[in-house]
Amino acid sequence: MPRGRRPGSPDTKAAVLEVARRRFLAEGYQAVTLRSIAAEAGVDMALISYYFGSKRGLFGAAMALAVNPAEVIEQVLAGDPATLPQRLLRTLIAVWDNPASGPPLLAMLRNAVQDEGHGALVREVLQREIVERVAARLDGPGAQRRAAAFGVVVAGVITTRYLVRLEPVASMTADEIVRHVGPSLRLALNGPEPAGRAARPPRGAGAARP
Repeated sequence: MPRGRRPGSPDTKAAVLEVARRRFLAEGYQAVTLRSIAAEAGVDMALISYYFGSKRGLFGAAMALAVNPAEVIEQVLAGDPATLPQRLLRTLIAVWDNPASGPPLLAMLRNAVQDEGHGALVREVLQREIVERVAARLDGPGAQRRAAAFGVVVAGVITTRYLVRLEPVASMTADEIVRHVGPSLRLALNGPEPAGRAARPPRGAGAARP
């Protein structure tokens, strides 16, 4: 076989994916560059951009994801901030409920729980590609903490509905989840009440007993 760069072909794409998956799992998301993957796979970096578009796209393909959550979040963030919680929940539920895109995402979630290498990689991607992007769109103080709280609420919905399959959450419609969880997601994005402000008791709660 002659040495040199491989021409574009299905074998080339498979080789890039094999290198990318191994490098992401071994070194993490941030440390791996498209240039280093191209060099190891023996292809031109422009070919990786042609096949996958970006580092996020390559990560999603390498992890066998039909839909990349980071790209979905980026599209949702481009809309009206006032309706972000509703749009986000509906979009994520549609992606996870889809028989083509849901199972690979669930497999990645299970691997993240069971294997430290997968878990570290998923944490890093969530931090850099989702939490930090959400924080960049928030006005006011504490953007990073508010974005992280946003991630906690979203992760809770995903874990409860698809991994644990806790009822009635597992059987709720998208409208029901938006109605029940949307306010919590909006509160996470807005941030906590200022210190010293009296907390309002839950609706229907009586006076505290002595």
